[in-house]
Amino acid sequence: MKEFIEKMPKAELHVHLEGTLEPEHIFSLAQRNNIELDYSTPEEVIAAYDFHDLPSFLTIYYAAMNVLRTEQDFYELAYHYFERAKADNIIYVEPFFDPQAHTSRGIDFETIIGGIKRAQEDAEVKLGIESNLIMCFLRDMSADSAMEHLEMSLPFKDHIIGVGLDSDEKNNPPEKFAEVFAHARAEGYKLTMHCDVNQEDILGHIRECLDLINVDRIDHGVNCLEDDGLVQEIVSRELGLTICPVSNRFVVQSLTSAEIKKMLDQGIKATINSDDPAYFRAYLNDNFIALAEEGKFTKEDIVQLSRNAFDIAWLPDSRRQNYIDLLNEFNSN
Repeated sequence: MKEFIEKMPKAELHVHLEGTLEPEHIFSLAQRNNIELDYSTPEEVIAAYDFHDLPSFLTIYYAAMNVLRTEQDFYELAYHYFERAKADNIIYVEPFFDPQAHTSRGIDFETIIGGIKRAQEDAEVKLGIESNLIMCFLRDMSADSAMEHLEMSLPFKDHIIGVGLDSDEKNNPPEKFAEVFAHARAEGYKLTMHCDVNQEDILGHIRECLDLINVDRIDHGVNCLEDDGLVQEIVSRELGLTICPVSNRFVVQSLTSAEIKKMLDQGIKATINSDDPAYFRAYLNDNFIALAEEGKFTKEDIVQLSRNAFDIAWLPDSRRQNYIDLLNEFNSN
């Protein structure tokens, strides 16, 4: 199974570029940018990854990205991830980035997008990885700030396929950003939102994503299984869910393998993703392998999860079919 997973062509639809910042890279960027760290070695950084819920994770996460300053820094951040994706046989990616986490530190939007876009172009030419970028808004910041950054993004619309919503969900429901997402939709962006596992009023958040925001897919969304009406709505709309098993284990002490199997049984287009792999110490293959071991998934299950990712990717139908053909060819050999 491990070899099968490693060789299988894959898409990744839920990975935060800032969450791929490895400890060794943190140190090299800090040295280059003359930034003093609170840690002496990369091993001390990893030892500090003591998080048990979303807020405790975010505290460490935002502190680490302070080393990202220049366009070259953002280029390296993204390209290092693409190199790791290549090793996992990922052939298509829709990575997230969080511009507010950087503009709030005085970094220009053009610096961020310039570095990431250059890495995407190089990854397609040198590594054979196609990617489309998703800009996320930080939900614990104001809707006005989100709208401001949406406007900042418009000159770069050719480089951004959609918008998302992440960060701390407590007291920050989708409704707060309804106007922002309506404007984003009018500008031609695809829409997604995080509905992380076991957050306060999570079923209400999922319902708002469906009825108020009219999202194109949902990130996480595991709790939908608690409401048959939500499940029926998600299935009827053919909405995909981007599940992150190892990430879930830090929050609910489970890879949610039973829940993912139930999703497959009920016809939900569940997909497997790595979320913030440098922090959870697990990239996409690691997530698939751990899930297969815990949940006794069959090869057919694993292929279905991979096919779902291509099915719900924001791709032209011809490109989607090309990727699905590659997956089918792999599965038939």
